[in-house]
Amino acid sequence: REAPIPKMLAPCLLRRAALTVPLVFVVVLLFMEPVKADQEAGTAIPAESRPCVDCHAFEFMQRALQDLKKTAYNLDTRVRT
Repeated sequence: REAPIPKMLAPCLLRRAALTVPLVFVVVLLFMEPVKADQEAGTAIPAESRPCVDCHAFEFMQRALQDLKKTAYNLDTRVRT
């Protein structure tokens, strides 16, 4: 039969485990190589040839307004007929 763990040893082991696990996690994070922004998947498009974010937003809003106008016109013609 195995000897039971003394009552004072169990809290000590739990405290040691509670300190060791985060410490190992931090050490692993410190030794990992950081991922760089230029390691993206796919082909890279030079910044000069990409439209700016504001241009995309403007085009999106223009299309959304056109869709709203069409929808409003369609609803308006349904109500009148």
